[in-house]
Amino acid sequence: MSGLPDSVFVVIPALNEASVVGEVIEQVRRVCPNVVLVNDGSSDETALRARLAGARVISHAINLGQGAALQTGITYALRLGASHIVTFDADGQHDPKQIPALIQSLAGGADVALGTRFKGSTIDMPMARRTLLRVACWVNFALTGLHLSDAHNGLRAFTRAAAERLRLRQAGMAHATEIVAQVARLRLKYIEVPVTIRYTAYSLAKGQKLSNSVHILVDLLLKGLLR
Repeated sequence: MSGLPDSVFVVIPALNEASVVGEVIEQVRRVCPNVVLVNDGSSDETALRARLAGARVISHAINLGQGAALQTGITYALRLGASHIVTFDADGQHDPKQIPALIQSLAGGADVALGTRFKGSTIDMPMARRTLLRVACWVNFALTGLHLSDAHNGLRAFTRAAAERLRLRQAGMAHATEIVAQVARLRLKYIEVPVTIRYTAYSLAKGQKLSNSVHILVDLLLKGLLR
């Protein structure tokens, strides 16, 4: 129905998402059957629910962080012959029906498609979260030189060539800025694609806190990510 090639893979990092991950994977597989779920040291039934929903599951023995989970999933999808890789959050915020638009946007020669809620739409987004994300865009611009409207959106698509060049070294949430930095450093062509993000009580409870964002920035600077 979506017209996607069979070689498109969706990579989903997950930590303790047993209550929602099955439904998320079922919805994604209606659009793209190739789903790789990276179980990042969950203590619940995330891996089991993901397998039952039809995903290929890789498990980290301990929690390594979202960046490490994404790198594991991307590497695995490439080994399986992926021509394109989509990253997708496990908490139900993203709309799987928008995956084809991300892939199709790469047909014009872009290497990376970055989802943006600020050129698309948000549902039930708290003002504090909106402000935090706007600040994150400014910080990313200051650090990377790329002026993006939404720099911390987990819904992205990569061509195989671009995915092969990514090397995520930031294990935790700082990977979002690291991806943008690598796009800039490698001079990858990118395009922003409008998407919809739906906020729920569950996704907000799992989401990024302001204090954690400060820790991420300090971590990036101390480790010399952008040198």
